[in-house]
Amino acid sequence: MKITKVLICIAIPFYLVSCSENSTNSDDQMHDHDAMEGHNHEDEMSTTSEAEDMTKSLAKEEHAMIDGTHFTIKYTAPVVKNRVIFGGLVAYDEVWVTGSHRATSIEFDNDISIDGTVLSAGKYGIFTIPGQDEWTVIFNSNWDQHLADDYDQKNDLLRITVKPTFTQEVKERLNYSLNSAEEGKVILSISWEKVQIDLPIDTVW
Repeated sequence: MKITKVLICIAIPFYLVSCSENSTNSDDQMHDHDAMEGHNHEDEMSTTSEAEDMTKSLAKEEHAMIDGTHFTIKYTAPVVKNRVIFGGLVAYDEVWVTGSHRATSIEFDNDISIDGTVLSAGKYGIFTIPGQDEWTVIFNSNWDQHLADDYDQKNDLLRITVKPTFTQEVKERLNYSLNSAEEGKVILSISWEKVQIDLPIDTVW
């Protein structure tokens, strides 16, 4: 009987220690799980934040169906970020990809006419030469290139001069738009910072 009591007295401390260790391990596991959950939430927040980040360039597409012609413009739209854009980040009187990263492309499935020059249905690169008083808009046969690294004037199919307009409101992100004007005409607009250029395009001629 005494031996049984001794064994019980010895077993109880070991049981208590074992329970304490199991409780500690369980708490550690819960802590690790919570830390991992917290890490995942932080990643989700970071992803969401990046998706809404107005400091990063964004790949965009502009589509329009006007007078039976389908237009598609693909470009990468940079943001101002408190920088001097024209005459600063974008040099005057130099060929500009009119976006960032890849060259901007325009595609249409019917022939069009710009200032009397016919462009056959197809895909082209859009480049510009910004100036303080006027811009040159360029349609180039090489649309698949990085920035203006491979630009060659010999591939120009059309060059046209347009006058920029200036606004008081800052357009934070570069934007292309296609809008129907009178019948048979489309206006291609490019706007960024406080500058906008408008190029008339004839779809029916």
